[in-house]
Amino acid sequence: MHTAQKIMKVFITRRIPQEGLKILSQTGVCKVSLWDSDEPVSRAELLKGVAGAHGLLCLLSDKIDTEVLDAAGPNLKVISTLSVGFDHMAMDEIKKRGVRVGYTPDVLTDATAELTVALLLATARRLPEGMVEVINGGWSTWKPLWLCGYGLSGSTVGVIGLGRIGMAIARRLKPFGVKKLLYSGRTDKSYAAEVEGEYVPLDTLVSESDFVVVSCALTPDTQGLCNKHFFCKMKNTAVFINTSRGAVVNQEDLYQALSSGQIACAGLDVTTPEPLPTDHPLLTLKNCVVLPHIGSATYSTRGIMAELSANNLLAGLQGTDMPSELKF
Repeated sequence: MHTAQKIMKVFITRRIPQEGLKILSQTGVCKVSLWDSDEPVSRAELLKGVAGAHGLLCLLSDKIDTEVLDAAGPNLKVISTLSVGFDHMAMDEIKKRGVRVGYTPDVLTDATAELTVALLLATARRLPEGMVEVINGGWSTWKPLWLCGYGLSGSTVGVIGLGRIGMAIARRLKPFGVKKLLYSGRTDKSYAAEVEGEYVPLDTLVSESDFVVVSCALTPDTQGLCNKHFFCKMKNTAVFINTSRGAVVNQEDLYQALSSGQIACAGLDVTTPEPLPTDHPLLTLKNCVVLPHIGSATYSTRGIMAELSANNLLAGLQGTDMPSELKF
């Protein structure tokens, strides 16, 4: 009989969109306890919350390490993360314990690609700087060279990491009149033909591109990939954009490259740490646009992400196929 079924305990580390909570509360499969705040759960509360849990729904800002897994104990069947990235989780340890992992890859691709294009244009065409001039009374007469930036028409764009998001960015940039689209990564991608993408070594991409867009995953290979050596190879008129992970960039080296005129400007949606301290040197630069990691922040995308992570969690609890399971 259904009533004899054991109600399973689920811990959610943050207030998530209603769409996700509704799915979990209507099933009768689990009892949800929620860290009911927009602010991150403290370490102590996280360890307390996961104790004895069968399922955990977490965010990118929650470090899911051995300590958390130990605190959860042997009941833990599934971790569902409200993100496409999973570098916040100790994957080897999770695998060892036979815990399944759900994530939200495809649903945020379009929103992140749109934001990347918006950030690229805002950075290259100096929109934030222009707004400040209007507010501060710096706008006087028309001046031929005032607030000049860089355009996409006739340019070479380099995308580092032509995965789902990289490809979605390339598709959107191509109609701006991009002359050449280069990409680098572990392998040549057959689908790159759709955007006439040319697979090149990283050094070639960095030295030939007018716009360098980073959209790779954070791995031991890509950690600190964009460093002094990398920026030295870029054109001094080049625009650097990162919407992947903050740790892919050495921020001290980026600051040097921007302040010395080694590269023209940079736009970041991701930093290390997040949030970036308000006294960080990068924030003193006019040629650096920093956003608060809002790549997937459209109402519809966040709602769909919450739904998917709830359905991943339920499938993991019930031992059925997940809509989006991380295979490792």
